[in-house]
Amino acid sequence: MSLDDRKKLVRQHIDLTWNRGHLALAEHLHSKDFLYKSSFIGRPLVSAEFLDMVRQIRHAMPELEVVVEECIAEGNRVVTWSTLIGTIEHAAFGYPPSDKVLSISAMAFWTITPTQQVQEICTMFDMESFRAQLGLDTRPYAEKILP
Repeated sequence: MSLDDRKKLVRQHIDLTWNRGHLALAEHLHSKDFLYKSSFIGRPLVSAEFLDMVRQIRHAMPELEVVVEECIAEGNRVVTWSTLIGTIEHAAFGYPPSDKVLSISAMAFWTITPTQQVQEICTMFDMESFRAQLGLDTRPYAEKILP
């Protein structure tokens, strides 16, 4: 599998899950030991849990669009920088509905198996910017980590 093929697989996964909601098709791209790790969720999720989370987010943000800004591959790894754009129409994960169009930056590190399956996704979301756009309290990073 070439580096370009790995990048195409990752873009296809993003399009099937986040942009189109074709979760059953996306599940076929997962390895049997698939794991999703995120700054948004406090514990690793297996494939079914990840797809349920996507389903909940897409329900809350039905017009969600994920735009891949950058996609870089090396070896069996792919890194994406994406922007999630949408409006929260239904409360989810403790966040209230809002009529504001939100823009959320995310970076993800993908591990691809030799058999062209997604084995792991580790995602970091800019949650402070997200919270600020919603008008929720934010704290500077130093306040969070220092006593």
